[in-house]
Amino acid sequence: MDIFDIFYMITGNIWAYGVPFLVVLSLLVFVHEWGHYSVAKLCGVHVDVFSIGFGKELFGFNDKSGTRWKFSLIPLGGYVKMRGDVDPASAGHEDTLKNEEGEVRPMSEEELKKAFFNKPVWKRAAIVFAGPGINFLFAILLFVGLYAWVGKAVTPPLATAVIEGSAAHKAGFEPHDKVIAINGDSINRFDQIRRSVMISVGDGVEFTVLRDGQELILTAYPEVIKTEDRFGFEHSYGFLGVIGANNGIRSESIVKLDGIDTANDPALIRDLLAERMGRRFVISVDEGGEQARSLVIQPLAVGNEALLESNVDEGLEPLYLASGASEEIIKLSLIDSVGASVNETWEITKGTLYALGQIITGSRSATELGGIIRIGAIAGDMAQAGLIALISFTAILSINLGLINLFPIPMLDGGHLLFYAVEAVKGSPLSERVQEYAFRFGLVVLAGLMLFANLNDIVQIAF
Repeated sequence: MDIFDIFYMITGNIWAYGVPFLVVLSLLVFVHEWGHYSVAKLCGVHVDVFSIGFGKELFGFNDKSGTRWKFSLIPLGGYVKMRGDVDPASAGHEDTLKNEEGEVRPMSEEELKKAFFNKPVWKRAAIVFAGPGINFLFAILLFVGLYAWVGKAVTPPLATAVIEGSAAHKAGFEPHDKVIAINGDSINRFDQIRRSVMISVGDGVEFTVLRDGQELILTAYPEVIKTEDRFGFEHSYGFLGVIGANNGIRSESIVKLDGIDTANDPALIRDLLAERMGRRFVISVDEGGEQARSLVIQPLAVGNEALLESNVDEGLEPLYLASGASEEIIKLSLIDSVGASVNETWEITKGTLYALGQIITGSRSATELGGIIRIGAIAGDMAQAGLIALISFTAILSINLGLINLFPIPMLDGGHLLFYAVEAVKGSPLSERVQEYAFRFGLVVLAGLMLFANLNDIVQIAF
C-alpha cells in the first residue's frame, strides 16, 4: 500500500471511518471534561471555558454562569479551563483576569474564592480525578445497558476439541475438559480463557480444569501468533489451541480420520464416525486454508443422531463436538448487569495494563501501539458491524482514555494527582520552577509517544 492508497483510504472512506471516529471521540472527550466540570462546580470553582477540540473556536455560547461552551477547530481532544489557570493543562496559575477589551486586572476577593488554585488540595484532587473517573463510570453504564437490554453472550468454558501440536495439546488438555480457574482466578465463560491467553505473550498460564469430576492443574505456554489486519497493522497474541462449544463441524470438511483418508467419501466419514462415538480420536479438517488442521475430539452419539442417520446422497449433517447450546444470550437483571459491568471494566483495565507491561519489558512489540489512524479504522469497522459493536468499542475506548489519563505523567491528570499527593504529604506545593520543568518533561514524553504511535500507523500501512 503506497501513499496514494492511504490518501484514498482516508478521503474515500471519510463517512465510513472518519465520522464514527470523530463522533465517538467527541462523546468521550465531552464525558471526560464534563467530569472535571461537574465536580469543579460542586467544589465552588468557576469554569471559564469548556471546549471540545483545540485551537481556533468554530462556534459556541456563554451560559448564565459565564462559562464559554465551544467547539474548536482541531477535534482531537478538549479541555476545561478553570478560573486562575494559566492554560488548560493547569500548569501554574495567576490571580488576574482579562476583561473583554483584553485589559488585565487583579481578581476581586469574591473571584479569588472561586479560583481553582485557592481550593484545598483534596478538592483540587477530586476535580482532576473526576475526568478519568467518569470515563470508567461511563463504560460501566454502557455495559449495563447492553447486558440488561440486549443481553450477554455466554459460552461455557469447555474444551470441545484440542488442536494437535498446540500449546493446549502439549500441556495435556483433553476434549471435554472444563476450565474452572486461570492462574487461581475462577472463571465461568469461554471468553475469559480467550482473553487471558491473548495477552499472555511468552508467559506460562496455569489452568485448573475439571475432568471426570477431578480437578487437575495444567500449565500451558501459549504460542505467539503475529497477524496483520486488512489495514496493514500488526498484532500479536497468545494462542492456546482449544476450541470452545460450537455450532458443529461441516462433516464433508473432514479429510482424514485417525490417519485414514476420507476426502470425498461421505459414507466412509459417517461409518468411521459412528464407530468412534464416545471415544477420543483425531480428525483433519480442511477449512479452505493452506493446511488441514488436526483436532483431537471425543464427540458423543447423543446430539449427533441426525449425522449417524444421514443419507449420504443428500449430504451429511454437521458433527457436533459437545451436547448442549454453543452460546446463550442471557439478559441480566439490573443488579446483575452492574456487577458484570464492573467486572468487565476491571478485566479490560487489567488486560490493558498487562499488555503495556509486556511492551515495556520487550515481550510484546511496541509496533502494536496505535494512533488516531488505527483507532479510526477500528471505529469505522465497529460502526459497520452494527450499533452493539460500536457501543462496546466506545466502552472499551472510554476505559483506555480514563486509564491513560491516570498515568503519573506531568500534563496528564495522573501527573497532577501525583503533585497533589506530594503537596498533601509535605504540607505545601512543589515550587513553580519544579512544576514548570516537570510539565516540560511531560510535554516531551507525550509528544514523543503521540508521534511514535501515529508514525507507527503510517509506516505499517505504507510498508
